[in-house]
Amino acid sequence: MGKPTGFMEYSRIEIKKEKVEKRIKHFREFEFCFTSGEAELQGARCMDCGIPFCHGDTGCPVQNYIPEWNELIYRSRWKEALANLHSTNNFPEFTGRLCPAPCESACVLGINREPVTIKSIERTIIDKGFAEGWVEPKPAKYSTGKTIAVVGSGPAGLTAAQQLARAGYTVTIFEKNNKPGGLLRYGIPDFKLEKWQIDRRIEQMEKEGVIFKTNVNVGVDISANELIEKFDTVILAGGAEKPRDISIPGRELKGIYFAMEYLTAQNKIIAGEKISQEINAHGKNVIVLGGGDTGSDCIGTANRQGAKSVTQIEIMSKPPIERAYNTPWPFWSLMMRTSSSHEEGAIRKWSISTKEFTANEKNEVKSLLCCEVKFENGKIVEVPGTEFRLEADLVLIAAGFVHPIKEGLIFQLVELGMELDDRGNVKAEFGEGENAHKTNLDKVFVCGDMRRGQSLVVWAIAEGRKCAKAVHTALMMEELKSDAA
Repeated sequence: MGKPTGFMEYSRIEIKKEKVEKRIKHFREFEFCFTSGEAELQGARCMDCGIPFCHGDTGCPVQNYIPEWNELIYRSRWKEALANLHSTNNFPEFTGRLCPAPCESACVLGINREPVTIKSIERTIIDKGFAEGWVEPKPAKYSTGKTIAVVGSGPAGLTAAQQLARAGYTVTIFEKNNKPGGLLRYGIPDFKLEKWQIDRRIEQMEKEGVIFKTNVNVGVDISANELIEKFDTVILAGGAEKPRDISIPGRELKGIYFAMEYLTAQNKIIAGEKISQEINAHGKNVIVLGGGDTGSDCIGTANRQGAKSVTQIEIMSKPPIERAYNTPWPFWSLMMRTSSSHEEGAIRKWSISTKEFTANEKNEVKSLLCCEVKFENGKIVEVPGTEFRLEADLVLIAAGFVHPIKEGLIFQLVELGMELDDRGNVKAEFGEGENAHKTNLDKVFVCGDMRRGQSLVVWAIAEGRKCAKAVHTALMMEELKSDAA
């Protein structure tokens, strides 16, 4: 807790943002941390709630000790707060910018008042830590002599690698792209996360002994079997990159792309990387299919590129303004949310389904034929007589992801006997038991979206930490058995 009466004395404030008319002219971050004084008063709002649901299973997947670091910053003990934060979260600068903050939805104060600004406080702690030079490499003092390969350098892979390197393992990360970071680098727009923040963590990890091998596509440039034979343990952390498609007439037209094709191309342009095709929304009527965070990122990117109009379509019904009855506290609340990208300008439509795409004379998308839908007996059905058309020059499909890409690595592992679950993800036991994160293949573990399906960055970090613990336990048990023999 912070100050016992703080939640009654101080109101919730939000971190400051650059004005819309300025920020849409660039791709840099536009949100600013609290000042130390602001953060300390916000930390004081953390009440003596008895059971802090904010860092329980419903609130924080990495189980940050939120009340503890709120107390520490309220008392201006910032360096201790940073150490406390890092004890559960390897990369709080990522979660402090990208996490939707289920912790705030679970905050006890949020039952009848505005919850504590947990996410913004977290971001302020880590940014102050870097500014003060408190974030330093932590190389292992001893080597176990064991080698570990991590396939994929998204947040799950980075977390597992860092934890194991600090425990004395020789860890090599294999990344198919030019630079490490996974979707943090290639999927998240720079206006939400500038990539130098990833680079400084990569530099830290290299000083801790992690080896990065980029432009190496495991399953193509090196076989799965070769990797298993070469390393003592292999961790699969390649994410769930297979996008969910829509099958309607006209899907093959030019000008229709998956959201990640669009976002990745723009991120590579900003980074100065070569791309095979630029996708630019300048002067175009843009339609975003999907109402989630990825769709929101497309809106922000299209507005910065100078789109003529941006419309976001969601097949689900419009959420309520306040917490819905079927998502009571402390669960993540179903309610209307407006992102910073929505603030920058977009038409939002709910309960809408797309029936077909129509073409112009160049075989490019020209419009969408849509209709209103409703739920009836648990199914989505069309509302008769509600058809309408939307002009479209660029359509971005942001309908989520279904499972890992199977060509290459996954297919090779399946041929070796690895099992997949019913959704097409790599099958491994959940929880923290003896076989947690372990596939049915000897030496092969899995974490992140590749195991649990599309999820949040905070879940990826939590998965990486738990997987590292499982790998360490398994290798130490092998060592004990070997010594006993």
